[in-house]
Amino acid sequence: MSDVIAVELHPHSPRRAEMARAETVRLHGALGSVLTTVHHIGSTSIPGIMAKPIVDLIPVASDLASLDRAMPRVEALGYECLGEFGLAGRRYCRRNDPVTGKRAYQLHCYAEGWPDIDRHVAFADYLRLHPLIAKEYEAEKVRAAALHPDNMFDYNDAKNDWIKRTEQDALRWWRARG
Repeated sequence: MSDVIAVELHPHSPRRAEMARAETVRLHGALGSVLTTVHHIGSTSIPGIMAKPIVDLIPVASDLASLDRAMPRVEALGYECLGEFGLAGRRYCRRNDPVTGKRAYQLHCYAEGWPDIDRHVAFADYLRLHPLIAKEYEAEKVRAAALHPDNMFDYNDAKNDWIKRTEQDALRWWRARG
């Protein structure tokens, strides 16, 4: 499986939320008490904007050691688990659609209390509740995809500055809400 894949942006689909809910049920079934919650993040969780057809989830575990011991159960669900994959404290897993062979799910697993959880959840919540900013994000995604249609890594880099700026606003907003 190649890590460098083409960028595909699709119109928002409510089906992605259904996929996230179904996968959450599968993860809870496989991980049991190790799993405390699962958050649907990323563009597929934001109504009205284009997104890559990949559902991003944050499974939150009670602790990292328990999560690491449970990784064979995640692999049994069809995931390829790649460890931290460049981000300390994260356990990254990906699963392709068996029919198309294209990436369908990405798990960004963390232990409860890890700060990156708040960052991701705040960003998604902020965009869901601020549709004009969500549309700005969509425009940034379209711009980045036009610049780098054949490389997901370069696409992500091209929109990173916008995300980091907006993420700070999102975190301030999110924390102010309690």
